[in-house]
Amino acid sequence: MKNRSFKLFAVMLFFSVLTLSCEEGKINLFTVNQDVEFGEQMTQEILANPSEYPILSRRDYPEAYAYIEEMRDKLLATGEIKYADEFDWDVYIIDQDILNAFAVPGGTTFYYTGLIKFLDNEASLAGVMAHEFAHADKRHSTNRMTKMYGVQTLLSVIAGEETTVVEDLLLQLGGQATALAFSRDDEYEADESAVRYLYKTDWDARGVAYFFEKMGTEADNPDWMVYFQTHPNPSDRIEKIYEHHQNLGGNVGDVFAERYQELKNSLP
Repeated sequence: MKNRSFKLFAVMLFFSVLTLSCEEGKINLFTVNQDVEFGEQMTQEILANPSEYPILSRRDYPEAYAYIEEMRDKLLATGEIKYADEFDWDVYIIDQDILNAFAVPGGTTFYYTGLIKFLDNEASLAGVMAHEFAHADKRHSTNRMTKMYGVQTLLSVIAGEETTVVEDLLLQLGGQATALAFSRDDEYEADESAVRYLYKTDWDARGVAYFFEKMGTEADNPDWMVYFQTHPNPSDRIEKIYEHHQNLGGNVGDVFAERYQELKNSLP
């Protein structure tokens, strides 16, 4: 009798979660609050591993963090980000010569100094930031986990076994588990969203395309491949970004190349 009651409870909870987490035609077995919880746990895992993730201190590099946080706040103020108020949106800078950035569920994002120094202007970094914000805001990580693990993951969450989920997500975002990398559809959606976010600002909305264009000139550098371990690289992404920009009206913003040098100069 107890087993029947548990099964009935699990089925009822399953359909309850489906109802609450079905948005924009996507089924996500996780709640928005769970995205936030997973993100907090993943962030703590990252901060506790300075050998792999040497985070710059806010105390020692206040100018760099103030610059990045001002960019973040400008994106959140566009009104285009659904969970602007619900998610944390903390930012961290990782001091490694790696061309990468990533978001964890719940909005927190990480940017490597190698990427910041590699880029030529603020619009390019804003495009990368907007792209990563879209991954979080569209809940791509937990959507992906739902597709891969489905009911099994939901039941593990019910049983309080979130640790495995968090570890899997951390591996995914660290590029060590390519099976969990974002899908091409996720990337297309994040690119389109990045253009839309930036279009509401004074940045050139094609910033993420400028990033990809410069990445394409560095094919002889093995470090650039790190980004594409977690972000598939369809050949038509740049073309589609330009199409999205034209569909919005084609207004040209600024890239702020000279101002961007201030951020570079503030890094170690």
